Formats: sequence, structure tokens, C-alpha cells
Amino acid sequence: MKNDISRRDFMQMAGFLILSGVSCSKNMQANPNIVLIYADDLGYGDVGCYGAKKPATPHIDRLASQGIRFTNAHSSSATCTPSRYSLLTGEYAWRKKGTGIARGNAAAIITPDRVTLPSILHKAGYTTGVVGKWHLGLGPEGGADWNGDITPGPLDIGFDYSFLIPATGDRVPCVYIENRRIVGLDPNDPIKVSFDEPILVEPTGKDHPELLKMHPSHGHDQTIINGISRIGYMSGGKLARWVDEDMADTITAKAVDFIETNKDAPFFLYFSTHDIHVPRVPHPRFAGKSGRGGRGDAAMQFDWFVGEILNALERLKLDQNTLVILTSDNGPVVDDGYHDQSVEMLGDHKPAGPLRGGKYSAFDAGTRIPFIVRWPGRVTPGTSDALVSQIDLFASFAGLTGQILPKQAAPDSRDAMTTLLGESTNDREFVIEHAANGTLSIIKDGWKYIEPHSGPKMNVNVNIELGNDPRPQLYNLINDIGERNNQADENPEKVAELSALLERIKESASGS
Repeated sequence: MKNDISRRDFMQMAGFLILSGVSCSKNMQANPNIVLIYADDLGYGDVGCYGAKKPATPHIDRLASQGIRFTNAHSSSATCTPSRYSLLTGEYAWRKKGTGIARGNAAAIITPDRVTLPSILHKAGYTTGVVGKWHLGLGPEGGADWNGDITPGPLDIGFDYSFLIPATGDRVPCVYIENRRIVGLDPNDPIKVSFDEPILVEPTGKDHPELLKMHPSHGHDQTIINGISRIGYMSGGKLARWVDEDMADTITAKAVDFIETNKDAPFFLYFSTHDIHVPRVPHPRFAGKSGRGGRGDAAMQFDWFVGEILNALERLKLDQNTLVILTSDNGPVVDDGYHDQSVEMLGDHKPAGPLRGGKYSAFDAGTRIPFIVRWPGRVTPGTSDALVSQIDLFASFAGLTGQILPKQAAPDSRDAMTTLLGESTNDREFVIEHAANGTLSIIKDGWKYIEPHSGPKMNVNVNIELGNDPRPQLYNLINDIGERNNQADENPEKVAELSALLERIKESASGS
């Protein structure tokens, strides 16, 4: 081996040769199809295979029974935009300015010069597609041309096809974008979008609550679309506006169509669902059926999403050679801005399971999320408590498909494919967690250190503990998964060790 080949490159090549040999021996396509189902705000305790009783999630549970259910897996951040940025770039979002929760009219956060997860898979011969929530910005600095070609966007960073919810369901613009164009836009009714100045052409929830079919609990009181007031102002595009109740059917149909269209060669589908994010306005098939309010109904709808994808793979006889991963961008929140009966009808359901905190939080419920891996014939069903991070999907997929990453690409991602496939029980050496206010935590050898951070203890709007404390926090997650006993004072050496490691990672150009 030449001296200029790094250990990382060598491990990727070795892993590829091992995995390719196994695949060929089983007369399988050398590279599997990859389907990544990325839920929104799905908590650790929200699905049956992680302990939830109601509503039932039979399709997710079936997926778990056929694959590996990870109990110590983490998104990189406790909110959506930074988790998605890290997933697609292999770089911790806190390293890059402008990766907080994005406005609906934000410029593209991932620029065309970046090597991305889809671009690496495209290079490996995959047809790549993204369907669903994007929330990573679109267009150049200064604003996208909503009435023309919208670029840069997913097609400029490695995706061959995209069908997008541009930001979130509770933010304008409330339209779908297919590839570079808004779907169904009437050129005689151009769209305008603003997050600074009101566009007074359209009524707002603040001024006209009588027009609402769902009322905000905090914020979310600007332009009304489909009887629901949103964050931001929008006018025009009336024929192109989505109907929330049909959103699940619309994006699922697009995801299934992508699979059908590309069934004869390797494909990568990033299916980024809207559920169970607010506003929770499920199809009438699910509305009122869970007994848990809008959030429970949306969870039932998300489970249906999963079933439709699995059924499509089986119908097309693709399931045996398709790697399916299901996970979530961050932890749960019950009231995130609308009155939808989720709080009143929560009952004994615990969206975070045994964990403390939730979305936005430095506590573990912010980033410890469901994570299920299925690949029939390659993955032996079971449960794993290995420490894993979503940020490693980039390098893992690269290694699986024989791609050697350029030196500056995916700086914080590590090839964990043998762990993800259950062929190794090796933990990641450490996991970094990132709270909404920027607080960082590190988990290593069962210990979790949360760096000191001043600020409110609670987000009173969403009723979630944020984990802020001006003192260091140290928890032994092995015997205190709920992070109730701060052991920092009793273990100053461990605090010093983990805080020093965290500082070294923060100061380095990568997580190595």
C-alpha cells in the first residue's frame, strides 16, 4: 500500500471488498438499493417496537422484527435543519454558521461545491432521489425565484430527482417543488414570500382567527393557507398550494413512483416525511382514529407511509436487496404551535419513553431516536445497544459502495457499516449531541457530559426541559438513562476527560 493512502481510505476499500464479496456470493446486485425513511419529530417512545402502546405502529414494528432495532442511536442535533445538514454533508452543523432552523425563504445551505451523500452515491452508479421535507434552503443568497427555475437546490448537490416540501408544513411557501419548478403554478398568479414584511394581500391568523380551522397555541399566526395560519407571509400561487390532508398521499405516491421508475438499477431514496411535525392535519382515514389527538393520528399516518414503501419493495421483488433505514431527525414535542388535542389526549403515552427532555433539548430525548436497519439476507434480526450516529451514514454508504471520499469530504463521518449491519458490536468512540441553543454534549463509554450553558431551564411554549445549567453536568447513561443524577461533583476526573475531548473536537477541523 502506498504511504499516502490514509487509514480511513484503507478501511473503506477493505470494507467494500468484504461486503462486495459477500453480495456476489449470494448472487445479489453488487450494490443494494438504499431507502432512508426520515421521520420528523418521531420520539424514542413513539413506536410500538420501542415500547409505545397506543397508537399501534404495525408496519414499523414489522420492519424492526425483520431487522436490527438500535437502542442507542442519535441524530446529530435536537432540531431539524442541522440534523439534515449533518446527514447529507457528514459535517456537524455547529461547525457551520447558518445551519439553525431555516426560514422558508432561506438560501441553499448546502452549496453545489460540496461533496454530499447523494453525490457520492450518484458517483457509485445510483439514481438518487429526495421526496418530502427539505428545510435546507433553496436558491441563491437574496432569495429564490419562486416563479421560475429554483436553483441551487437538491439537483445541484447530487440528487437526480426531487419532490419537495420546501421548508416545513408550518412555514410558507405552502407549495410542492418538483425538480426546479413549483408544481401547478399559474404564471398569472405569481408567488411572493416574505419573513420580514407582511404581505397584506392575504389574511393572517392574528387578524382573522375566525377563518381558521386549526388555531395556533403560540406563534404560527401569519398567512392563512388551507384554514391554517403559518410562519411567514405568502401571496399568490393559489392553484399550486397544497392541501395538508392530502400531503401524505401526495408524497408517498411520489416516493413509490420513484422506486417503480428506477427498479432495474441501484437507487437511493431519501424519503423525508412531514409527519409527525406540526401542523398535524392527517388524511380523514386517520383523523380522530388514534385516540391521542392530532399527534397520535399523524403517527398512525407515518406508520402507513412505512407500510406503503415496504409493500412497494415487496411487490416489485426488491425487498431482498434493499437496505432500508428508518429514523428521525430529532426527538419529540407535543405542543409545537397549534391546538390539535395532542396535549389533552396524550394520556399515559410517553413520546420520549424513559428519556429526559425532547426536541430542542440537550438531554437525551433531543437526539436519541428510533433507528431501524433492515436488509434481508444480510442483517440478522435483533436488537443492538451499540452507540451509533446518523452522521456516519455518509461514510458508511461510501464504504458500502466502494467510494473513497475526498480528503475534505464528510469530515465528521466514520464508516460504521459493519455495526449497522450487525456484523460488529463496536461502539462509535463518542457521539456529539447539539441542542437548539447551541449547547454541546458528548457521550463516551456510557457517560454523558453536557457543557455548562446559561439560559432558561424550560421552553415554556413546548413544555420541554432544555438541559441548560451553568454548571457541568455528567450522567451515567447505563444506570441512569433518564439523566436524573448529575454526578459531576463526584467524578471530576471524568468531567475533565470528557470536557477536554469535547474541546479538542470543537477546535479541530474534523471529529478525528
